[in-house]
Amino acid sequence: MFNKPISFKGLRLLVVDDDLDTRKLLTILFELDGAEVIAATSASEALEIISCFQPDVLISDICLPDEDGYSLLRKIKKLDLEQARTTPAIALSAYIMDEDRKYALSAGYQKYLHKPINLDELAKAVSDLVQLQQYA
Repeated sequence: MFNKPISFKGLRLLVVDDDLDTRKLLTILFELDGAEVIAATSASEALEIISCFQPDVLISDICLPDEDGYSLLRKIKKLDLEQARTTPAIALSAYIMDEDRKYALSAGYQKYLHKPINLDELAKAVSDLVQLQQYA
């Protein structure tokens, strides 16, 4: 699969991306390692899902069809669900400027990764966030 610092067995991930291939790729790769993955195509669908599925990590594209990933994260942080408000999040984006990374991090994302996705970098980012949550 990909080089992963930890096992993802039992990890709950919410993947939000309007690109079918990206959703399928991330879902398959993480599920093959034992993670439970739910994929959404839009911010509104992700908000519906998160009300009944509490992910350990959110992986979201920034450019979504109905509203952007920044708006999605702001809405998640306002939910009346403690775990949702504290869920670590990884932003995925085709934008590669340093300002874009800084904006995503200031918006509440803990990690910012460029598309096309480097799967090893993504695995490390997820692993880092899970480990930080365990020691928080």
